[in-house]
This record gives sequence, structure tokens and C-alpha cells, in this order.
Amino acid sequence: MPRFMGFVKMEEGGGLPPQALFEAMDKYIGEQAGAGHFLDGGGLFGTEDAVNFVVKKGEVTRVDGPYAEAKEVVGGWALLQYDTLEEAIAGQQEFADLHATYWPECRMVATLRQISDEQPESSDA
Repeated sequence: MPRFMGFVKMEEGGGLPPQALFEAMDKYIGEQAGAGHFLDGGGLFGTEDAVNFVVKKGEVTRVDGPYAEAKEVVGGWALLQYDTLEEAIAGQQEFADLHATYWPECRMVATLRQISDEQPESSDA
């Protein structure tokens, strides 16, 4: 059964969502988990404590947050499982619709990406 990652990108520092959205999301996630679609997920804190490791030209550099240049950040994630891509798209649409309904002033992007289950070929020599 195909698995997917859902990401929510939004403006940093946009404030807390209204209680009505939390309640609608609790219900939605409960229904999705009960149907076997929502496997795990959650919200993320802001970038003030984020740590990035940048690899460039064979060198690794650590960069600690906050990141003044960050306008949009990943604010949440979900590990999802559906029978088809079409069902996954419909589920992500419903998720985005909840935000439009219960937090209309929010500016966000809900992204859905399928997880590659391909394993690299091993070279048993």
C-alpha cells in the first residue's frame, strides 16, 4: 500500500491557529487514523532552535536558527497511507479545506509527496 508524506508550509510567526481548527483537526485525524490512513504526524516548533547541517563541496557546516531570511517554514508533517494516489490527494485536499474553513486568514501550502519504497541494489561481490 503506497505511503505518503504530508507537509504544511506556512509563514513563520503567524500565530496560533484558532481553537475551532484544533477541534476540527482532532476529529479529522481521528477519522483518518481509524481508517488506517494517518500513521503518525505532528506540528513543529519554530526555527528559533532549529539546526541545519549544510553539505557543500565535501564540507559540513552547522548553522543554528533562528533564520531571519526564512519566510516560510515547515510547520507540520504527517505520514499517511492510502490505497491509491487519488485517495491520498483527496485526503490532503480535505486537510487543506479544514484550514481554509477554520483559519481563513492563514497562508499555507499543504504538500503531498509519495514515499519511494525502492531499495538500492546491493552489490554482493
